[in-house]
Parts: sequence; C-alpha cells; structure tokens
Amino acid sequence: MAADSAPARRADVAILDPDQTDLLRELDGVFTGWGRAAGAREILPPPVYPVADLEKFDVYTNFPHLALVAAPLELADGPAKPADGGFTPADLKQARLGLPHATCFGAYLFYEDTELAADTLVTLVNRCFRNEDHYTPLRRLVSFQMREIVALGSFEHTQQVLAAFTERITAFGDALGLRLHRVAAADPFFESTGARALLSRLSPVKYEFQVEDLAIASVNTHRNFFGERCQIRLAAGQETDAGTGERYAYTSCVAFGLERWLAVLLDVHGTATAALAAVRDAAAGVK
Repeated sequence: MAADSAPARRADVAILDPDQTDLLRELDGVFTGWGRAAGAREILPPPVYPVADLEKFDVYTNFPHLALVAAPLELADGPAKPADGGFTPADLKQARLGLPHATCFGAYLFYEDTELAADTLVTLVNRCFRNEDHYTPLRRLVSFQMREIVALGSFEHTQQVLAAFTERITAFGDALGLRLHRVAAADPFFESTGARALLSRLSPVKYEFQVEDLAIASVNTHRNFFGERCQIRLAAGQETDAGTGERYAYTSCVAFGLERWLAVLLDVHGTATAALAAVRDAAAGVK
C-alpha cells in the first residue's frame, strides 16, 4: 500500500515500532534502576482487578470520568456479534473487573492486611486505562504504561523518597533538554470534607513534572489513606495516626508515564534512535 493511502493511526491506542519500543524499554530501565538503587524490590501486578478491590480506594466515586470496566459476553442466546464497533449492554454480563487508571494500586493490594516490620520500597509497572474526553497520539491514550516507585512505612520515609526522586527527575530532564515545570496538582483522593481535605489544601499532596501542559511524571503523598483502606499497619512502637490511634502505614509514590516520555523526547530529539542515545548519556550522569 502506498504511503499516501495508508490508513490513519488511531489516536487512542498505540503500537510502537521497534525503535520506539527500544526507547521505551530504555526509559523504563532507567526509572527501574533508580528504584532498585534506592532499595526497591520489584513486584508484578495484574492488568485488571476485581471491582470490589478498586472500590476500596473510592475509584468509582472520585474518578468516575476515567473509569473503565470489563465484562464477559452474554452467550445465553448464542454467540454475540458487535455492531457499529461495539457491544450493547444487553450483550454483556455483570462487569466485575476494573481496569486500573494508576499502577500503584497493586502495591497497596499486595501488602493488604499486613504489618510492615520496616520502611518498605517497591517498584512496579502496569498497563493503565483511562476514559478520557479526548485522545492524542502517545500523549493521551486509553491504554498506556506507567512505572511507579512506591514507599510504605513512616511518614518521614515517604517524604525522603519523594525528595530524592524529585532531584533525579529534575536532573534527568535537564540533561535531556526538556523544559520541565514542577506544578502543584489536585489529587481527588483528598477532595472531600474532613482532615485529609484540609491537609491537602494547606500542603499540596501531588506535584506534576510537565513539559508544556503535558504531565510526564509525578510525586504523590497519600498520608495513610491507602494504609487505612488496605489495613497496612506499622510494627508496634512506630508512630500512630493522631486521629484514630491506629498504626496505619503512610505511603507515597513516584510515577512515570512511559509513552508520554516517549512523545516529548521524540519532539526534542527528532527520532527514537537519537532520543535513545540521549537517554543513555543522560542516565550515565544521574544516579
């Protein structure tokens, strides 16, 4: 097929070519390496979770506009066939699987109903899914990959991790020629009445690293929201929640949208191979 007659690529999904795939893998290796150097072990989450698990985090209350769910086909009347590119509600059984919009959920569910003997650091990567009001190739996709480093334990531990990774992200962006802006952002986990909402107004809990208006990384403080929802506790003798007297673990996370990094690097360096060389050079100087 001639180039000028090739079908247009969809904006909401992306199939990376070999050079782009090499670049994305290199980026993920850099971010994973930072986590491992800081003491993180890697865990491997599933791409979907029971809706009941995600509901523990108020996902469907605080993020209804982003939520996507999955359901099996209803085959009582024989094979179902899509019409106009989709299935109707009558074609589907109850949707009991949720598609996560963030990777870090897997870390909290992994440590659910446990007591942490010490401050903990893990890293994980997953497919994330978002029902956006519009899509842009590589920058805003229905399915994309997010690498995260998640800290669990004392409040001081969670903040030290964010401070260290803020320095790394800033230095790495500078070395790559990216004009990163650190911008305070809202976090819907705290957009409700009560003490957490007040704390988030007094001290921002989320900072995004943006290139123009595109967030490619973020650092996030959750206080003990996830510790409480998943019953992750600190060992006896460690700090307690002043409001409840419980020793719920504090958490924070550092997130990297891999396809978004790919998009801005292609803009700056022109080709995936040139960007790959730049990433390797930059990574050598940022530890």
